[in-house]
Amino acid sequence: MHSRITPSPLQVSRWFNTAVPITLDALRGKVVAIHSFQMLCPGCVSHGLPQAKRLREAFPADQLAVIGLHTVFEHHAVMGADALAAFIHEYRLAFPIGIDEANPDGPIPRTMTAWSLRGTPSLILLDRDGRLCLSHFGQIDDLVLGSIIGQLLERPAQLHAGTTPAAPAPGCDEGTCPAPRR
Repeated sequence: MHSRITPSPLQVSRWFNTAVPITLDALRGKVVAIHSFQMLCPGCVSHGLPQAKRLREAFPADQLAVIGLHTVFEHHAVMGADALAAFIHEYRLAFPIGIDEANPDGPIPRTMTAWSLRGTPSLILLDRDGRLCLSHFGQIDDLVLGSIIGQLLERPAQLHAGTTPAAPAPGCDEGTCPAPRR
C-alpha cells in the first residue's frame, strides 16, 4: 500500500502527441495513469502499451489522463527520439508520450530515479488530487486495474480523512525489464 504522497514532477526532454508540455499540476481533478515503457521491452509491447490504449478508449478523457513515459535505461543508442517517433506511428499510440530526461549521473533517467521505478513496464496511478495511489512494476490484469480506476473516479477531489487507496495488485509477471541496480 502506498502512502498518499504527491510524486515529484515529470522530467521530460520531449513530448509527442500533445501541443504543450504536460505537468502533473495541470492534470489535477483527473485520475492519471502513467505507463512507463521502453520500445525494446517485451512486456511493454505485449501488455503495457496495449493496456494504455485500452484505458484511453475505456474511460472519458476528461476523467482519466493516460500518459506514456519512455524511460530508457538500456540500449540508449537505438532508442532515441527519432526511433520513438517511428514506434509511436507504427503502433498507433495516440495518447501523450514523454521521453524521460536522461540522467548525466548514470543510465537511469531522471523521473524513473525520482519515482524509484524498478523497471518496465511500470504503471503509476494518481488520484484526482495528484497523490500516488499505485506504483506497480510488471503486468497488472485489466479487470483489476479497471476496478482500481473506477474506485478512484468515484472519489471526489479533496478526499475525506480516513479514505485509503485501493490495494495494489500482487507481484510482477514475466516479460518485465528490470532496471539495473545502481
